[in-house]
This record gives sequence, structure tokens and C-alpha cells, in this order.
Amino acid sequence: MQQHLDPERLAFIDETWIKTNMTPIRGWATKGKRLRAFTPHGHWRTLTFLGALRADRLTAPCVFDGPINGGCFRAYVEQQLVPVLKPGDIVVMDNLGSHKSATIR
Repeated sequence: MQQHLDPERLAFIDETWIKTNMTPIRGWATKGKRLRAFTPHGHWRTLTFLGALRADRLTAPCVFDGPINGGCFRAYVEQQLVPVLKPGDIVVMDNLGSHKSATIR
């Protein structure tokens, strides 16, 4: 069955995140020079990046200010992902809770 799938039709949805409190508190500098770096100083935030990875490109990139939830993911699908899909495309997602709603199917 899988040998008949056209790789050009596949879109793998995935997300990643970063927290601003992940800033390193130590680092390297030239000997005798002071290390200068900037951090958000207590304004900790989470940013989530979503995208659809294709065989030859990344489509429908989106950044959310905060962690992903069902409402955010639905908005992403409706506003970013669906407009770039073509008939016959196959969307592959992992088992994140926000991917499992009937609306997303």
C-alpha cells in the first residue's frame, strides 16, 4: 500500500517550542574579554512553531505566542494549512491531544 503513495502529496505536521527561560546563564568569550549577552530578565514566555513538512519544502509556517492547544491548532489548520493543500494531499500528524478532535479530522 505505501509504495503507491506519492511523496509529493504528503504533508507532515509538527510543532516545536522554545521558552525564553532557556537562555544560557554561562558562556564563552575571548580570553580577557567580558561576555556580553542579553536575556528577557523574568519575562518568561513560550513560543510554538508549527509547519507542514513536504518532500521539497516547508509550507504553512506559523508561530503562536504560548503553548499549542485545540483552539490554536484548529485556527492553524483552517487559516494556514487548508489554503495550501491540494486535492489528494495526505496530511500526517502525530498523536498530540490537539490533533485528535473530530473537527480536525
